[in-house]
Amino acid sequence: MIKIGAYNELKIIKQVDFGFYLDGFAEGEILLPRRYTTDEMQIGDTVNVFLYFDSEDRLIATTQRAKAEVNKFASLKVIDTNRAGAFLDWGLPKDLLVPFNQQKIPMKEGYGYIVYVYQDDISERLVASSKLDRFVDNEPATYQVGDKVDLLIADKTDLGFKAIINDKHWGVLFESEVFGDMGIGKQCKGFIKQVREDGKLDVGLTKVGYAKVDALAERILQSLKQNQGFLPLHDKSTPDQIAKILKMSKANFKKSIGQLYRKKLITIEHNGIRINE
Repeated sequence: MIKIGAYNELKIIKQVDFGFYLDGFAEGEILLPRRYTTDEMQIGDTVNVFLYFDSEDRLIATTQRAKAEVNKFASLKVIDTNRAGAFLDWGLPKDLLVPFNQQKIPMKEGYGYIVYVYQDDISERLVASSKLDRFVDNEPATYQVGDKVDLLIADKTDLGFKAIINDKHWGVLFESEVFGDMGIGKQCKGFIKQVREDGKLDVGLTKVGYAKVDALAERILQSLKQNQGFLPLHDKSTPDQIAKILKMSKANFKKSIGQLYRKKLITIEHNGIRINE
């Protein structure tokens, strides 16, 4: 069974002047246009392709990399608007439509938005929506503290940022957890920091507890190796100086260098820290 709006492994079953036909199972033969083929491709090969509907609503395969997939969230830019809605650049010849009734706020050309891609039940077309709450938290969360997750930063709040966790749930990334650049549309790895009694989730960018210190200590070691074994950071360094170089708080920096020092992995000098050979 194929999945429209996603990547599929399909077999080449026929060659024509204008490309290859792939075995689409119940959908029949699906065209892979010549411009997406290579000289090495031949009948019997299995190719990884993205399936979508072209401007004439024909199911088409492409080897181009789409910027978004069905049933997932993505940050995409509006490249045009008209009476049908807003059109997003998702890396394919046919732009992705956000109908007016699926826009949380009126979309403007040139701006980026977080959207959810889905297949419309009636038209079967691939469309997108910026009404994110319709598609988040629709199933129970089963995370444990410390679980590693994928984050998509979706909004800025007074507390920090709202993040979409694993394309399924809302989480809060507090300002105190963020060191360095962070903004709407950024994708990054994170960790479940707290599961509240009401089911709400707090996330962080580093592991919690002792594991967190270990991860940050490893970050310091890697930074030392990338800087000829020395970093000009010490107890008197400001939080901003530490955050700029290591993307961590001063408190975590002190804990981590203490751990590294006890393991005799670094030497603490008056003007910085040095890795031990």
